[in-house]
Amino acid sequence: MKKKRAPILVTGGCGFIGSEFVRRGVAAGQDIVVVDKLTYAGDTRRLKSVRGRVRLYRADVGDARKMKEILQKERPAGIVHFAAETHVDRSIQAAHPFVRTNVEGTLGLMDACRRQGIGRFLHISTDEVYGEIARGHFKETSPLVPNSPYAASKAAADLFVKSYIRTYRFPAIIVRPSNNYGPWQYPEKLVPVVILRALRDQYIPVYARGHNVREWLHVSDCARAVWRVFEKGRTGEVYNVGSGQERRNIDTVRLLLRLMDKPEKMIHFVKDRPGHDIRYALDATKIKRLGWRPRVTVERGMRDVVAWCLDHRPWLEGHLKELTRYWKTVYRKA
Repeated sequence: MKKKRAPILVTGGCGFIGSEFVRRGVAAGQDIVVVDKLTYAGDTRRLKSVRGRVRLYRADVGDARKMKEILQKERPAGIVHFAAETHVDRSIQAAHPFVRTNVEGTLGLMDACRRQGIGRFLHISTDEVYGEIARGHFKETSPLVPNSPYAASKAAADLFVKSYIRTYRFPAIIVRPSNNYGPWQYPEKLVPVVILRALRDQYIPVYARGHNVREWLHVSDCARAVWRVFEKGRTGEVYNVGSGQERRNIDTVRLLLRLMDKPEKMIHFVKDRPGHDIRYALDATKIKRLGWRPRVTVERGMRDVVAWCLDHRPWLEGHLKELTRYWKTVYRKA
């Protein structure tokens, strides 16, 4: 009788990137267990297409007792740790939730994994831990110079992961992706905010003059990269995941409005975010040596996400009550 393969446990598997990773894994025949606290940004509807084929636990990764119970029951071969507070603007308003989830949650999860002898731990970080760069690209060896409370919380988590690798020989790998976009993204980030507000003929808020540059990575390319690192990455290493496709925010907004046949006069420049990083850009040479390449161009990806949002307008608008209150706190006249 063929021995059943041990599952992979995915934290934050009901989130934007985590759910894409889960859907891809299930499609490939992988047994997956999802742990998600189901905060405002978590949504079980993202896993509707794989319902009945994943086991979902509603739990906080920082709950040591609950995580011990889940790990003992499921005995996963590895952990892919997406669970995090991720939005810079919210971290500026209140940093403590980011410390609790991103730092303390990661630390507690690693301790639970050590006790259970988990053989592989992928920590999903961000390009923002490097800070900003005017020219060139960040390498995995670049110093960490985080400039927002969110970035600082992720950098702190990265340092704890690296310390566990060194001190305890903990079998961890760090993955640092660039700006993700795509289907199912909660409409607090730039792309879905533009689409949702344009659909409702509301003004489109753009920080300062929109000259901040981001490297846009489609969520499907990011999920493929994480799978590649899980399967072929080397323990103790860091892998940047960048698309090489840079755009000023204002140009991204103009592209989306053009795809939606909306006028540029909808753009309203608002007061800039405090400490706003001017540019992120990653050197992804290292992960490309594992055989990964981005497949989705910005033009195609943005066209596809606009089409998806049109098809899923009720899901987007279902968040309006919370978002309307939130938008009033962050988008102020320049």
